[in-house]
Amino acid sequence: MERSVRLCGLWAMLLCAGAAATGAQPPVTNLSVSVENLCTIIWTWNPPEGASPNCSLRYFSHFGDKQDKKIAPETHRLKEVPLNERICLQVGSQCSTNESEKPSILMEKCISPPEGDPESAVTELQCVWDNLSYMKCSWLPGRNASPDTNYTLYYWHKSLGKILQCENIYREGQHIGCSFDLTKVKDSSFEQHSVQIMVKDDAGKIRPSFNVVPLTSHVRPGPPCITNLFFQAGVLYVQWENPQNFSSRCLSYEVEVNNSQTEMHSHFYVDEDKCQNPEFRRNNIEGTICFMVPGVLPDAFYTVRIRAKTNKLCYEDDKLWSDWSQEMSIGKKPNSTFYITMLLIIPVIVASAIIVLLLYLKRLKIIIFPPIPDPGKIFKEMFGDQNDDTLHWKKYDIYEKQSKEETDSVVLIENLKKASQ
Repeated sequence: MERSVRLCGLWAMLLCAGAAATGAQPPVTNLSVSVENLCTIIWTWNPPEGASPNCSLRYFSHFGDKQDKKIAPETHRLKEVPLNERICLQVGSQCSTNESEKPSILMEKCISPPEGDPESAVTELQCVWDNLSYMKCSWLPGRNASPDTNYTLYYWHKSLGKILQCENIYREGQHIGCSFDLTKVKDSSFEQHSVQIMVKDDAGKIRPSFNVVPLTSHVRPGPPCITNLFFQAGVLYVQWENPQNFSSRCLSYEVEVNNSQTEMHSHFYVDEDKCQNPEFRRNNIEGTICFMVPGVLPDAFYTVRIRAKTNKLCYEDDKLWSDWSQEMSIGKKPNSTFYITMLLIIPVIVASAIIVLLLYLKRLKIIIFPPIPDPGKIFKEMFGDQNDDTLHWKKYDIYEKQSKEETDSVVLIENLKKASQ
């Protein structure tokens, strides 16, 4: 231990001597790194040894990729960053804030990624802040993770005194997720805050995965609430209340209008209050917004629904739409008696037609597919009957001849008897 201290001291003396020879400031000393909470990395150092008393020390620091440069008098620097990769900070000293001034030799300190197989860590770890009330995080299992892995999510943000564990683990198809309460931070600078996330398993067989979610990103509002619909001069006025916890200037809207007469679905995108109807203004309260839908038919029946999303005036993400609001209708509802009657009559007609077809199916089959005559039967009837008649007449002639012969013989004998007498 004493030998290493002596070596460090000797190294510092050599650096100071080299700096003095070149006219540059000596380097910082005792540069160290540590991790707080889940993803807060803190670098600390001591002022350089042998610095000139007339020097107003400033410290020049940047990360290994030369990004996020900073010159400040503080002897520490922190950064919220996911600990999934190796992160290094380089620090030097100088006597002013002038960037053209050559700083001292840069000292570097790194933090290594967590241990474990990188292919076992979860992937696509994403979190969405729903209606500024609760945060919902989801992920996919790692390629080399066991199917029966029991995952645990830990989270931390500035308003918490300690790291908490998420209890509401769920599965949606291949994704695994967890949701936890996260109400809006009551701080004027809440936009600068983040939620730190870590996902690992209970048995320690997979590599932990980290994420840092800024409170101004991935925010999804709740659905608006339609409060009033009104026809006037061929215009449909729509009024609604903003989702809870949001102001109008931070939201954009999509209004869907369905016309039952033309079966058309119209979509309108709204960024601000665009109507000045006094009918609404009398009841207008903070947190409501109004929109005019032109070219409507007063005799038609309309249904309206609305959804909202955040805009970039207040939040970074402007692609997460809320669920649709409940529909509200206005106008003359179409007469459903005719349609109900047709729905009842059409099945009866179809059933009757099927029964008639079944009853006359054999007759229809004969008409459509008449039987093919048998030639053998026709010839048999033609020649067979004639042979029978010929035999009949032949028998009759023989019988008649026999009768004549017998009659003639009897008559002859009687004549002979009379002549002899």
